[in-house]
Amino acid sequence: MKRIFTLSILAAAVLATGCTRIETGEVGVRVGFDKQVQQGELLPGSFNQTLIGEVLTFPIKDVNVTLENMTPVAKDNSTMKDFDAVVVYNINPQQVSELYATKNRAFHAEFKGDTYVMYNYIVQNARNAIYKAARKYEALDMADNRGEMEKFIQEEIVRNLAEEKLDGTIMISQVLIRNVVPADAVVESANALVRSKNELKQKEVEVKTAEAESRRMAALANNSGASIAFMQAQAMLNISEGIKNGQVQTIVVPSNFNALMMNK
Repeated sequence: MKRIFTLSILAAAVLATGCTRIETGEVGVRVGFDKQVQQGELLPGSFNQTLIGEVLTFPIKDVNVTLENMTPVAKDNSTMKDFDAVVVYNINPQQVSELYATKNRAFHAEFKGDTYVMYNYIVQNARNAIYKAARKYEALDMADNRGEMEKFIQEEIVRNLAEEKLDGTIMISQVLIRNVVPADAVVESANALVRSKNELKQKEVEVKTAEAESRRMAALANNSGASIAFMQAQAMLNISEGIKNGQVQTIVVPSNFNALMMNK
């Protein structure tokens, strides 16, 4: 009985200090004391001893690849000031040990004790696809075409994976462009163009206003004779009305008044 109790304590100690548990969303791969990767994946929820050899854990579900501070060249040959994106990928759980054992170790990345299989490989493929996508759009048009660019980038990565016979092993679930910033010179040039267009529109309005005023003055000049005759006739009518109503004193001036003055 004492022996069984001792073995139980020893087993509990081993379980506490010499085991690792595979968490949800990852798989494990055992590496022997001879550093050889053993075939087969250790499934989520399982406890695996690490007293002899070691167990590597691989996150495989919705792995985010963050790409920041990229400066791709746009269709107009301007270099973007900043371009940030996120690529989300998943690994087929049944292919993890093979990928880790057969692919170049530089393709993988280590973060906080976990191995992200094929992470660096996805980074390189994503960068190439992003730089290729940028060449299809003017710098100022990229922000308005994010959806189309994201679709192109994802399709380009998937195409490259298929060429490497990895399309059934690595799945790209999403591409998200987080930030697109054109070069300062491009933005300033665009602002200057807008200002020039606004100034041109203002000048066009001023010209049209001046032309309208010129036409109005010309019309007045052409009709000035008729206008003077009308005003004279209107004045004579008013005088006649005044005389008729006794509102004006009548003075009769001979038609040869000037001549009479000269004879004196």
